[in-house]
Amino acid sequence: MAEGILGLGSGQASALNSDLIEKLKTAERKSTVEPYETKLENITTEKEVFANIETKVSELLEAIKPFDLFVSGGVTAFEQKSATTSGDSVTFDAADVKSLNKGFTSVEVTQLAQKDVYQSNTFTAATKDTAINQGDLIINGQTFDTTNKTYEQLATEITAKTGMNAAVEQVGSDSYRLVIKSEDTGIDNKLTISGAASQALGYTTDGTVINSANHILEAKNLIAKVDGVTYDVALNNITVDGLKITANKEGTSTINVVEDTTQVETQMQNFITKYNELVALVDSEAYNADSKIADKSAIRDIVNQIKTKLFGSYGENGDKSVFNFGIELAKDGGLSLDSTKFNKAVQEDIIGLKDLFLGSAENKGLGTLLKETLDEMKFSGGVLNTYETSMTSREKTLNDEKDKAEEALNKKYELLASQFSSYGAIINQMEASFSGLKMLIQQSTSGN
Repeated sequence: MAEGILGLGSGQASALNSDLIEKLKTAERKSTVEPYETKLENITTEKEVFANIETKVSELLEAIKPFDLFVSGGVTAFEQKSATTSGDSVTFDAADVKSLNKGFTSVEVTQLAQKDVYQSNTFTAATKDTAINQGDLIINGQTFDTTNKTYEQLATEITAKTGMNAAVEQVGSDSYRLVIKSEDTGIDNKLTISGAASQALGYTTDGTVINSANHILEAKNLIAKVDGVTYDVALNNITVDGLKITANKEGTSTINVVEDTTQVETQMQNFITKYNELVALVDSEAYNADSKIADKSAIRDIVNQIKTKLFGSYGENGDKSVFNFGIELAKDGGLSLDSTKFNKAVQEDIIGLKDLFLGSAENKGLGTLLKETLDEMKFSGGVLNTYETSMTSREKTLNDEKDKAEEALNKKYELLASQFSSYGAIINQMEASFSGLKMLIQQSTSGN
């Protein structure tokens, strides 16, 4: 009976506690904050999908580069060359394959270029660290006073001068020599040594005449014939018609440079593969109702821009297309390659393929234009750059709105918690006031 008075009873204030507030807050959070979190999760997924699309665009860009007239750091698919060599007297290299002339090149080396090298008489470890004190050592007109200088100090001073190097070399268990070398090979870099110290150290016999026993290498030029033309030069490498030739030893070697079109089909197939992968990925997102991509027309535009270039007409007369050379549309919307037809064009109409893919500076071909188009997608204002900027902007806006909703929710329930605390105090006071009445009622009923 007492428990039913005004619906109040002992401990009613305890019902207005933090657990109740948290339950109310959690329920309201589902409709005010969590929708923003869901949208942010969708953007995270969208960014991952878009990153995959960007990767496929980059792979397609790399695949089309061999078919770009202005290919950077290499040669186009139609300018590849291969070489066969014989002999080991020289090695061949080429910084720019395009500049190589086709055909045989024969190289006959009869003398290698070498440095001028002198060694001193031997001296012991005890002598090595004492002062030389033998007067002046003159090398190519440069004077070195040996007074109060050790061999190491003299070597350091010689090395500091242009055109020469020196070092103290251990040549036995207790035997050392001061070795002096020209910095470069060739007759023009030979050393002339004289002076009192020169005679004392054994470079010359009377201060001027070379001691042949200690002149261990004589400066020489490279002497070689390249296709019959004689070269007499200071270095062991020469460049002829873009071909870098490095002499290793005396003897004869040849190189035969030919055009190499064996990789054209492989490179074209790689381009087709990368194109098909990009189209398949974009289609799977653009026509999927569950895709997290927000602007499907933008990603469709990526493929549309590529197709516009791919299916255009090229050549000086605008009469060439990919379909003339064995590239075909597949049933799934991708591309396929008729290898027989394509390789026949490589062998019989390489000029036509170049016209189609490379073009000229005035009339750019498919590969050149497509490479530019793919590049521009990443630039400011390009479809990839614009989409990425849009995602970043949407993500920032959603984060800002989520933070505002979270802040408003927290403030609301901080106020509610304060109000519940006040209500609890009032209820406790009311319960205390009714406690006397409850006792009277209990006493009156107990007498009956």
